[in-house]
Amino acid sequence: MTTLLVMAKEPVPGRVKTRLTSLYTPREAAALAEAALIDTLETVRATPAGRRVLVLDGAPGRWLPPGIEVVAQAAGSLDMRLAAAFAGCSGPALLIGMDTPQVTPGMLADGLRLAPGRAVFGPADDGGFWALGLAEPDPDLVAGVPMSVARTGAVQRLRLEEAGLSVRELPRLTDVDTPRDAALVADGAPDTRFAAEVRRLARLRAGAGAR
Repeated sequence: MTTLLVMAKEPVPGRVKTRLTSLYTPREAAALAEAALIDTLETVRATPAGRRVLVLDGAPGRWLPPGIEVVAQAAGSLDMRLAAAFAGCSGPALLIGMDTPQVTPGMLADGLRLAPGRAVFGPADDGGFWALGLAEPDPDLVAGVPMSVARTGAVQRLRLEEAGLSVRELPRLTDVDTPRDAALVADGAPDTRFAAEVRRLARLRAGAGAR
């Protein structure tokens, strides 16, 4: 059975997207995180898969659509939490985060085309990765990879290749971490809920500046 995994954090002010607070308030950053999460989950729902699983740090809220299974994230560092998410799968699995609201069902369906001995890898502009797909989920392929550094993607891809897997790349995407990222993603995917929220907050700031 194929599984689509989404690693996410409950969009609580002060706990999510803290790097956005160089421009936005913590509440605004959380609103952007919630919009990105909703976009991501709706895309997941539109993608054929045996299971659709939200691996969540926190509690589900009104933003959770039907048809998504929720499991709690494991404790520990990010690499160990990713490894635990894969450990819960019994067949081919594709894991993404909540930071790429521009992702499409076509990209995810392509990522789920996983034959034995193969992996898919979605590089991110910041040097990390936005997607990782394994035909035969093995937690050891992720555990120990340094996360949230410029070489994360390179180390993860090398780990896959050293395991003898044939690696196929998905399109390179921008993760939303900074205000500049948010603007780039909103411009590139103007019809998303995330882009609408970026525009709404821009209007609020413009209105406050005019007073």
